[in-house]
Amino acid sequence: MGLRNKAWWRGDHVSVYDSGAREQIAKLADIIDGNSALELWERACSTKWNKAPVWIHGDYAVGNILIKDNKLSGVIDFGGTAMGDPACDLVIAWTYLSSRARDIFAAEMRLDNDTWLRARAWVLWKATFELCNIADKNSPEALFQKKIIDEVINY
Repeated sequence: MGLRNKAWWRGDHVSVYDSGAREQIAKLADIIDGNSALELWERACSTKWNKAPVWIHGDYAVGNILIKDNKLSGVIDFGGTAMGDPACDLVIAWTYLSSRARDIFAAEMRLDNDTWLRARAWVLWKATFELCNIADKNSPEALFQKKIIDEVINY
């Protein structure tokens, strides 16, 4: 499917992280809605990108997006660039945007519901990974990850 970083590849199907995601959801079952998280994960894993692979950045994160005068002025860190499913590049909709901005972003992207479902699964995988690795589950960072998980489950 194109260029590929062997260590991790965000253009692949989210199901490459299936065992890790399931383990993380199980570990967090007492502090997140584990049943809903698992249902979201399984639904997303049952879908796939049915179009030609597209170029993806692979690591749209707050530190990699440059904003000037409230407008996108640049994107940096192309180490994860690949061709594949664009779902992984939509994670920023939950990790950076408000719900209103997310809705505008989603409308402008004009992608199918299955792509957004896989995007939510990418967010779930990453946020549960982060939360599992935070010792103090009541810390501001842990609460932020829990908020992301709740939003992505209930979107």
